[in-house]
Amino acid sequence: MIIIGIDPGLATVGFGVIQKSNENIIPVSYGCIRTSANKQTPERLLDIYNETNALFEKYNPQTVAIEKLFFNKNVTSAMSVSEARGVILLAAQQKQIPIFEYTPSQIKQAITGSGHADKRQMQEMIKSLLGLDELPRPDDAADGLSIALCHIHIMR
Repeated sequence: MIIIGIDPGLATVGFGVIQKSNENIIPVSYGCIRTSANKQTPERLLDIYNETNALFEKYNPQTVAIEKLFFNKNVTSAMSVSEARGVILLAAQQKQIPIFEYTPSQIKQAITGSGHADKRQMQEMIKSLLGLDELPRPDDAADGLSIALCHIHIMR
């Protein structure tokens, strides 16, 4: 089974592709979709949509796990993230890929056992759980992997 974890954003969308085969969890790919600040929001959203579709075509996931939006102090940022989430959810729905959503605290809890883990703790656990040689970078890509891993742990 292939799971793609997605950390949505307008400037950067982090993703992690993981394959679960029996009890083995294998990292397949991770990285970021980046959009240019020189473009208008609709163009950036189209870029995210097209790149997300390309990921789905390339890896043919059975599941998409995505971080749930939570409102913080910056409502403007939350709005742009929600727009990015919308086009990602649309792309997955159009391909009829089941979508699962997790809050940041659910993800941290599933990976580290603490809903209050910091970025470094998360990266160290991801490195350990996936047998990576180094910490996954950038942070957004590490977040994509952690969301995919969270889904695997919760579905057990």
